[in-house]
Amino acid sequence: MPDGPAFARQRAARASAGRDLTVSVVDERGRPVAAPGLAAWLRRVAPARARGVVSIALVSDRRVRALNLAYRHLDYATDVLSFPNPHSPIPNPASLFLGEIVIARGVARRQAREARHSEQTELRVLALHGLLHLLGYDHEQDNGRMLRVERRLRRKGGLDEGVIDRAGRGRR
Repeated sequence: MPDGPAFARQRAARASAGRDLTVSVVDERGRPVAAPGLAAWLRRVAPARARGVVSIALVSDRRVRALNLAYRHLDYATDVLSFPNPHSPIPNPASLFLGEIVIARGVARRQAREARHSEQTELRVLALHGLLHLLGYDHEQDNGRMLRVERRLRRKGGLDEGVIDRAGRGRR
């Protein structure tokens, strides 16, 4: 996983003083990764208040499992983790770096097969969910607010199902 804030500073020059969303897709070493259309799609469907720089790290299941254990004390590879910028509360328009979304590539592939859609679609589902967490949404404590926002943005982006919907039906 890249060093979030240091990596983001390199990308911050592209963001016009917090007026837009810049999305980078990288591997766990911070190297650019081919994920056709993911960054552009996320920029298009993101809520208007999503301004600044976001990094999406596509990493191994093993890496996500280690992060999940370290930060959430859960010993399994989850599909997506979000790491908001610890140096400023969300939302803070003065801060260009919103945070990092970490997606387990193997979990995403398996979930795509189960849902009978492409890996590209699954990456979109997970990236959107992760972005909403970076913006301060928390589906475990917000009485359905994140679910409503996620559903609206999914429809805007042409997605049928989201992470919260699946969790409600017993799928992780």
